[in-house]
Amino acid sequence: MKTVLVTGAFGFIGRNLVATLDRREDIEVLKIGSKHSLKELEEYAIKADFIFHLAGVNRPVNIEDFTSGNLGYTENLIEILNKNNKKTPIVLSSSIQAEQNNPYGTSKFAAEKAVSNYGISVGVNTFIYRLPNVFGKWSKPNYNSVVATWCYNISRNISIQINDPEAEISLVYIDEVIESFINVMDNCEMENEKNYTDTPRSFKIKLKDLEASIKNFKNSRNTLVISDLEKDFERFLYSTYLSYLPENDFGYDLEMKHDNRGWLAEFIKTKHSGQVFISRTKPGITRGNHWHHTKVEKFLVIEGEAVVRFRQIEGDQIIEYPVIGESLKVIDIPPGYTHSITNTGLGDVITLFWANELFNPDKPDTYYLEV
Repeated sequence: MKTVLVTGAFGFIGRNLVATLDRREDIEVLKIGSKHSLKELEEYAIKADFIFHLAGVNRPVNIEDFTSGNLGYTENLIEILNKNNKKTPIVLSSSIQAEQNNPYGTSKFAAEKAVSNYGISVGVNTFIYRLPNVFGKWSKPNYNSVVATWCYNISRNISIQINDPEAEISLVYIDEVIESFINVMDNCEMENEKNYTDTPRSFKIKLKDLEASIKNFKNSRNTLVISDLEKDFERFLYSTYLSYLPENDFGYDLEMKHDNRGWLAEFIKTKHSGQVFISRTKPGITRGNHWHHTKVEKFLVIEGEAVVRFRQIEGDQIIEYPVIGESLKVIDIPPGYTHSITNTGLGDVITLFWANELFNPDKPDTYYLEV
């Protein structure tokens, strides 16, 4: 069992790290936050086999607090380790601001040197991460993260401010940061000759494009069009956006189009992968009786009994596929076949449909023809 100390355990990066460490049966996690005393820090540091030093300040009331909160606290930790003859590997979460000549950057650079010197003096590996802007769940909005602030505000119809829409920022995703942290911990005995540990891949994006993506996520509840999530950044950003939804606004209504057959509702649309919709059909009712040149579909009955019928548009042979909700079976709808689905049971039929393209009223590619 390895004992791991996390300072700054209740901050953005700390919470995500602890949530991952807590799943490990081979690790005991000791958590230190801003409300813990130096005595408690010493108690935990003595026990620790590995330390993630994430504690620090970046928006203090007084400029002097940069030094005490970043360098001073780090020196306290190192003094505790030296006093107790501890040779403990350390991961330090620093910032690219350490390259800048400002109070915050200067204090972070000094903390880096303190950790590096400790490692050299006692002969133990230390790992310093100069992180750019980190985004993901649990970051504090309206603080120091543009992604967290914009996700929070846009989801609540609060205006945002952009001074330079063309400005480009570099972002790293929290899960990839944590994955790198864990990998370093698990391989901390390997020789480390680098001054700085390689950060996870970064994503560069202009502020105007970041704003557009987040607003598209919000508007998707009305348009039902989900952004293309094939690229990792969009996928990560969408997950982040959803994590900032108000807790009383997780759900949203779909438009249900009712008629004598039952109802039908569109669920999800994508520009590149088609759309999904759902229907409820009354006993004895038939839907469809049309064909497509290029559009293809999939039918999946999840409740009730039905039969899906096909006929080549130039032929007269009818093909039947009985389906039942208790035994899920997907039916592919090829082009060139007129097709229908009929409720053959005593109760309603609920069917999921997928089409490979969005419905275009100007070019519907749907032609009525009885099976």
